[in-house]
Amino acid sequence: MKEGPNIAVVASLIGDPARANMLTALMSGKALTASELATEAGVMAQTASGHLAKLLSGGLVQVRKQGRHKYFALAHADVAVTLEALMGLASGQGVLRSRTGPKDAALRQARVCYNHLAGRMGVQMFHSMIDRGLLQDDCDVPVLTEKGRGFVEAFGVDIAALTAQRAPLCRSCLDWSERRTHLAGSVGRAMLARMETQGWLSRDSQSRALIFDEAGQAAFNAAFPAGERLHRA
Repeated sequence: MKEGPNIAVVASLIGDPARANMLTALMSGKALTASELATEAGVMAQTASGHLAKLLSGGLVQVRKQGRHKYFALAHADVAVTLEALMGLASGQGVLRSRTGPKDAALRQARVCYNHLAGRMGVQMFHSMIDRGLLQDDCDVPVLTEKGRGFVEAFGVDIAALTAQRAPLCRSCLDWSERRTHLAGSVGRAMLARMETQGWLSRDSQSRALIFDEAGQAAFNAAFPAGERLHRA
C-alpha cells in the first residue's frame, strides 16, 4: 500500500473541464450561484449540481445559503494557490485556451487571485517590497520585517487586527502568467482592499481583471517602484 496523500483524488476533481471552469470562475473571490457556475462551465443546471456536489464532498468549495439561494465559493486560500500554480504549469507547457482576446492582456497586467493582487503588478509589488527590505523571502515563506510592518501600517493596514485573526500574514503564490511570485495571505488581501478603498482601481465585471486608472497606476508605481530584482527576469 502506498503511503502519503492521494493526489489523484484532488487531481480528478480539478481535471474535469466543467469543474475546472467552475473553480476558475471562483478565483475572482466572488461567491456564485449554481446557475451562474453552470453558465461558466457550459453545462446544464442538473449537470452543474452533480459537479458541485463532488467539489463540496472533496473539500474544494464551500456553500452558504442566503434566502432561497445557495452561493458557492472556494473552500479556502490553499485551493486558490493550487489553482494558480496549475495555471502556471499549464501555461509553461503551452497548454492554453484556444480563444484569446483583449481581456488576456488586462488579466496579465493586473487581476484578482482569490483575494489578492496578481499579474505583472502583483509581481511588481512583491519584488519591490523585497528590494526595499520590507519583506524577507529567504526560505520561500515571506516575512514582514520591522520596516515592512511600518510600511504596511502607514499604507492603512491594521497589522495587529490581522495578527489576531491567526491566519498567515504573508504567503507566496506563484503567478500563472508571470511565473514569478506575488503576495498572498492576509497582508496581500488587505493591501488589495486598501487600493480599492483609495480608488486606485476598479474590477472588470466580466473577468478577474483589475483596471487601474492613470492616477491609480501612478500611485501604485510610487508606492511599489519596480527595482533591480524585477528587471532580472
